[in-house]
Amino acid sequence: MEPVREGETPLPGGRVGGAVRVGDTVRRPAGPWTPAVHALLGHLRSAGLDGVPEPLGLDEQGREILTLVPGRTIARDEVVSDALLADGVRWLRRYHDVVAGYRPAGEVQWRHGRRALRPGELVCHNDPAAYNWIAGGDRVVGVVDWDMAGPGVPLDDLAFVAWMSLPLRVAAPSAVVAARLRLMASAYGDVDPVRLLDHVRARMTMAADRIEAGQRRGDPGLLNLAAVGEPGRTRAALAALEDRVPAIRDELGRC
Repeated sequence: MEPVREGETPLPGGRVGGAVRVGDTVRRPAGPWTPAVHALLGHLRSAGLDGVPEPLGLDEQGREILTLVPGRTIARDEVVSDALLADGVRWLRRYHDVVAGYRPAGEVQWRHGRRALRPGELVCHNDPAAYNWIAGGDRVVGVVDWDMAGPGVPLDDLAFVAWMSLPLRVAAPSAVVAARLRLMASAYGDVDPVRLLDHVRARMTMAADRIEAGQRRGDPGLLNLAAVGEPGRTRAALAALEDRVPAIRDELGRC
């Protein structure tokens, strides 16, 4: 890891790549995917979506420059309140509604590969967990770390939130899990909580596969995840979830 330079303050989180604050801006490692991400952010801001940082190009060190979104950052292992979880999901729905009309022409270079959007897909955030939310009380006032953005379906993003921030990745009483799944489904709208639960395995298997592929490519940010045991840790947690799913489904079936 490079030493922190004068005038730079390391920001919390950032397991994939270190982010630092410089004045009222954030500087983060850029890559071949950065032009596509900045075009996406520009579209979202033009469309009036709240809480989106403004891309300001690259600095003299080749890092992307983004406006700082003020507010409270959320630790990776913090279990957020029901109110904040619901508001984060409502923000996700607003994002999906806005981005549904954004369809870049032809193939685009994203972090996980170069391809065009397929029918029924949109540009997902792909890492919209609570640790990438900026909070003001029980409201989500910003969403950051867009470098994983790329093609997917809306349920991919929602399942990622369920895995990381419900959180399904750790054991909890089935009744609590079912209640939080219902809360997420209601906040998002038009989603069955059982369908959301069932999609988590596919979404997080895809996440583990992408991390593994990125590590084989030598992506420095994804190689950083090896230090915390990824993707093996996710695969092990998914296997453990399978043992809990029947009880959670039973709870979801109760009136």
